Amino acid sequence: MSKRMDMQKESGYDAWLHYRRNRKVDDLPTWCRVIIVQEADEVLHTAANELQHGLTSMFGQQPRISAVPVSAPSIALGTFQEHPWVAERFGAEEQAEVSTEGYRIRGMKISNPAHPASSDNDDIKGAYVTVSGQTSKGVLYGVFHLLRYLQGGLDGKLQSTTEFLQAPILDILSNPANPIRMINHWDNMDGSVERGYAGASIFYDNHAFTTNMDRLRDYARLLASVGIQALSINNVNVHHVETKLITDTFLPDVARVAAVFRTYGIQIYLSINYASPMQIGGLTTADPLDPGVAEWWRAKAREVYTAVPDLGGFVVKADSENRPGPFSYGRHHADGANMLADALQPYGGRVIWRCFVYDCKQDWRDRKTDRARAAFDHFKPLDGLFRDNVILQIKNGPMDFQVREPVSPLFGALEATQVLLEFQIAQEYTGQQRHLCYLVSQWKEILDFDTYAQGKGSTIKRIVSGALHSKSDSASSGRKAIVHASHINYGITAVSNIGADANWTGHLLAQSNLYGYGRLAWDPELSADEIADEWVRLTFSGQEDGDSGTDLFPAIKQMLLDSWNIYESYTAPLGVGWMVSPGHHYGPDVDGYEYSMWGTYHFADCWGIGVDRTTATGTGYAGQYFSPHADIYESTDTCPDDLLLFFHHVPYTHTLHSGQTVIQHIYDTHFEGAERAARLKDTWISLREQLNEGLYEQVLERLEHQAEHAKEWRDRINTYFYRKSGIADQKNRPIY
Repeated sequence: MSKRMDMQKESGYDAWLHYRRNRKVDDLPTWCRVIIVQEADEVLHTAANELQHGLTSMFGQQPRISAVPVSAPSIALGTFQEHPWVAERFGAEEQAEVSTEGYRIRGMKISNPAHPASSDNDDIKGAYVTVSGQTSKGVLYGVFHLLRYLQGGLDGKLQSTTEFLQAPILDILSNPANPIRMINHWDNMDGSVERGYAGASIFYDNHAFTTNMDRLRDYARLLASVGIQALSINNVNVHHVETKLITDTFLPDVARVAAVFRTYGIQIYLSINYASPMQIGGLTTADPLDPGVAEWWRAKAREVYTAVPDLGGFVVKADSENRPGPFSYGRHHADGANMLADALQPYGGRVIWRCFVYDCKQDWRDRKTDRARAAFDHFKPLDGLFRDNVILQIKNGPMDFQVREPVSPLFGALEATQVLLEFQIAQEYTGQQRHLCYLVSQWKEILDFDTYAQGKGSTIKRIVSGALHSKSDSASSGRKAIVHASHINYGITAVSNIGADANWTGHLLAQSNLYGYGRLAWDPELSADEIADEWVRLTFSGQEDGDSGTDLFPAIKQMLLDSWNIYESYTAPLGVGWMVSPGHHYGPDVDGYEYSMWGTYHFADCWGIGVDRTTATGTGYAGQYFSPHADIYESTDTCPDDLLLFFHHVPYTHTLHSGQTVIQHIYDTHFEGAERAARLKDTWISLREQLNEGLYEQVLERLEHQAEHAKEWRDRINTYFYRKSGIADQKNRPIY
């Protein structure tokens, strides 16, 4: 066995694309033996090669790829427009139901192989499968869906039956809800990754691009398999060397990387330095209203798009955390974004402008300046001023990817501006991929949140898909309403959690967050349970043959589903957050940010805890929401317990809706959270006989650390609040 194959088998490198051998089928099913693809399109040929690879791995025989239709059972791949033989299997109305990147899969028994669309008698000659779409990208996504189906990831019944393989009767229509489904990399060219917890960068090393294109291609496979179609390849904090990515020093390398991802239907973006005209252009200003600055960016756009004609555009972090921006010149963010947008517009490029803008040099004595208000205060007044190719990228909450915070009120408040929802797959504040924390559960809550921006039903998922503002949107939410939103610049992005570690994500089980993000971005109607079930079946299939094999899948799935609540319970109480060590953000430090300049305070004293963000007596943040949320958050009587301390400063003896006091809730959840973290480890140990040894050991090491670290969190938090409040634990457990 080669070193690379050994790594793939033992480390989890192949992730959910390992395609283990199906031991229940002796031969390659007849309809899988020929793959027909007639179009000369690189993405279609990628689809054919992926299908060939998957079928070969699962059935032990390699199907052949043919450019000529055959009068025998086969799988046909193609677009409706360019492949008449495929198109005739779907009616005009059926084709029209497929969006730009959607797909249809149809499997059927055919009576006359010479005319595959007919089936007018019972003289069955064979089974045929067709994967088609409006574009080759849609066909690629359809192929990965078919492979998921064949692996049993979408239907557990396929683990125990072979009927489908003999006669694949199916009819699937799937369209992505979100036009943009993106990953942001925070990789630096020295090889480091800001907030990276899975090793070094796969893109860069020692201020140069990687030469390992195989690794990038394997990464593209993972992303395309879950429908990701956009990727920014460098840190939004653009340093000196990275500023030169838009120069001829590095553009040939950017073009080579773009070519790798292009074959998988993925468009790359570059994060740019707003001060580039000064730092690499020889100008004395970066004022967006200066004609010389605008001309410099127009010339730079020509240069960049000559090298990479299909570049998605630029990602910009400006006037935030010491990054340069238009504020330096007395301009607002629409001025800065529009100047760049005008430069990119001739090439179809987008400007993705981040809304993570706040005062990071705040005096901790200032009780009125509230970091949570910042994004709304900066960008709501600019609504409607941005160009059509500008998209505002908004973090899911008003702070910074905490384990619990409210949904950003900027969603829905922007009525005439296109938006991109930003999640963080990297577990910066949720255990840094040393703790298990399945974030899909959190993302589902956020996407399902109803803003009431246009009345009931104005959910986050409808806002970020563009459905709420689309003229073609129906009154009700759902998949049908968002089918044809692909022409709109809306969607979801997320900070990557991958690195050069052999298993991509450091913690093997953290792969579920990357998989789950892609699946949820494609279809936000999927549940956290459904996605967890898919990932577990795809990742651990072939390892369920032990004496208690039927317990493997549900046991791992339940570990995932419980993990977010477990992590929250032994870390942040009741929506406060930020009780982490400054800088690296790992481990408990209740006062770590309390007297810093970052504006993230809990205001705990001997009487109580929490931040007053009410309109009546506090910072007024609660008033940024639409009713009824503004009213709900304003009062302690109606504010949800899990956000109470985010919106209110209350005594430790305040009684929650649960019936507990605040202080007893803190004690109970931290004790129980540590116990539940230990049970995660025990559950994993119970599965040892059913798991590959390499996979088992790497996860066990992480869970053992989590169990011990949860005790540290428990004791630090409980001791701090016992000493602050002087109130004893009602259950007399050890507090120091």
